[in-house]
Amino acid sequence: MAKGQIRKALSGFYYVQDGDHLIQCRGRGVFRNKGITPLVGDYVEYEVEGNNDGTITSIFARQNELVRPPVANIDQAVLVFSTKEPAFNTILLDRFLVVLESFQVHPIICLTKSDLLTDEEKRTIEKYKTEYETIGYTIIETFKEDPNLIKKMVPLLKGKTTVLAGQSGVGKSSLLNRIMPSLALKTGNISEALGRGKHTTRHVELIELAGGLIADTPGFSSFDFDTIEKEELTQCFPEFLSLSEGCKFRGCLHLKEPKCAVKKAVEEGTVKQYRYDHYLQFLQEITDRKPRY
Repeated sequence: MAKGQIRKALSGFYYVQDGDHLIQCRGRGVFRNKGITPLVGDYVEYEVEGNNDGTITSIFARQNELVRPPVANIDQAVLVFSTKEPAFNTILLDRFLVVLESFQVHPIICLTKSDLLTDEEKRTIEKYKTEYETIGYTIIETFKEDPNLIKKMVPLLKGKTTVLAGQSGVGKSSLLNRIMPSLALKTGNISEALGRGKHTTRHVELIELAGGLIADTPGFSSFDFDTIEKEELTQCFPEFLSLSEGCKFRGCLHLKEPKCAVKKAVEEGTVKQYRYDHYLQFLQEITDRKPRY
């Protein structure tokens, strides 16, 4: 039985990379009957039918998977966030970070359009950058004609399967085009009336880039917390983790519990108020979620 990896999914077809060959495959009907959908990034077995056609017969166990974007077996995610047009948004960034932490996908934060900032805006972004780096996140800054972009990005991508994600209009496709001009990915202008980008990427595809694989994915504006339980949310805030051991009660949700080490750290300023506020908002969202049956 032949084996390979799904590199692209488009219009009901799955394109499986097997060595130097890209085989156009369909999924077996049994997948639909069992509610299983092959994902880009899946390692699969397939049967050859004709010169360049096949049928996927089985899917190997996944290391992890995301729903949006629908990709499996990911090592890391580069979260592309603009510092301006659209404006830098910490609550949206924290949504992305929480979901990636829950799937144990390593996040890298890439801040774009730094050349558009005023001096005051630069100081604000630098403050946020320092705060997220203190938590332990890797951050790189870039701009449209950044001559050091390749030097910054390539070492991070080599040997990894990477998801490129973020709001529409923040420059994801432009970023890839700079690293590998032959891609010639379509880019779109920001809609000033809406304050967000037009959707310019239409399918999910793993692209060989800088000695690794990278997924260029459709633009989207948020992650949901459908798979996270409220008791697990603390684990998705790295700066809460070690502090939680000092809470009086095991399983402390850092709400109204007495002698909560996280709330004390917020009061003392070692945990930033906006991060704690986002935690409370996400916790409420999870609490209000309709139960799954």
